[in-house]
Amino acid sequence: MQLLRDIKLFVFSKHFLKHAGLVLLTYLTIVLFLMLYLQISTNHGEKITVPNFTGMPSANAIAQIEELDLSYEIRDSIYRPDLPQGTVISQNPLPTSLSLLYTKSGRTISLRVSKNSDLTEMPSLIDKQIKFAEGILTDRGLKYIIKYKATSEANGAVLEQLFRGKKIRGGAKIPVGSRITLIVGQKDIGEPILIPNLIGLTYSESRLMLDELGVPYVFICNDCATLEDSTASSVIIQSPEFIPDSETIPKSTPFTITIQKNAVEEDIDNQ
Repeated sequence: MQLLRDIKLFVFSKHFLKHAGLVLLTYLTIVLFLMLYLQISTNHGEKITVPNFTGMPSANAIAQIEELDLSYEIRDSIYRPDLPQGTVISQNPLPTSLSLLYTKSGRTISLRVSKNSDLTEMPSLIDKQIKFAEGILTDRGLKYIIKYKATSEANGAVLEQLFRGKKIRGGAKIPVGSRITLIVGQKDIGEPILIPNLIGLTYSESRLMLDELGVPYVFICNDCATLEDSTASSVIIQSPEFIPDSETIPKSTPFTITIQKNAVEEDIDNQ
């Protein structure tokens, strides 16, 4: 009983009540400070509607984002040749009209935008035979022009590879669809000729034109079983490729002509 009386006297003493009041006041001060801090730092109660930026030019989207006091980042560029350069493809967070969610000032909007050119590595074709080099460039989606240079060695091999008139090393990143100039060594240059356009000509017409030019050639037809099939075929691919206003090539350049049996029939049906 004496212990309980002593505890009661201590609890209601001025010393205990004074320190208990100080502890409670300190606690309330800390709680109120934290509530005020969270109110300010989290912009409690603020609601900003996120617009739909998809399909919009990135410059316009960025301008709108900054007007809303938001931040932005271009998270990725995706190869989409069917869209104008810099078109917004997706966004995070989603627009409020879809997500029914709002954001607060200072938040970051992530954008994915389109690009019109994809990059590929330039292969190293020096000392490679021209047929091998043509196949590698085609596989990588690159176009090419062949120019010949007199040489006592490396006949038919690539001596130089040029991009936009300058030498380019293997491994360099260039846009898909770029045109590469290959300087190929050739012992017997022969007189220069213009590359004829053989696409769409029949087998007989194209062969007559090549004979008149006096150039070496070979025909390839994967669906021709007889001579009649070849006669009824027309040219679908030629190498060297015909390029309007292109420079001349040596007369000794071999031509590889691919013909297709049903190409003539398709042309007739389309008329």
